[in-house]
Amino acid sequence: MYHVYVIKSDLLNEVYIGHTHELSDRLSAHSLGHNLSTKKSDDWKLVHAEEYPTRSLAMKREEYLKSGDGRRVLKLKGVTK
Repeated sequence: MYHVYVIKSDLLNEVYIGHTHELSDRLSAHSLGHNLSTKKSDDWKLVHAEEYPTRSLAMKREEYLKSGDGRRVLKLKGVTK
């Protein structure tokens, strides 16, 4: 299974949207600063996750959530501000 996830840093007041095959490993990598985009903070917390059977579907969902419409959906669901 593949996961689309949203993590949030309260220190930076930012969200990061991504996809992965191993969610727990990926979240650890973000917390340890192994990702250039999330390296500025170590307080990243999982605020939303979805599961998909294929990488292709997960990538399409990630792309949508990163769009203006997708960000509005996350905001309406209370995932982001």
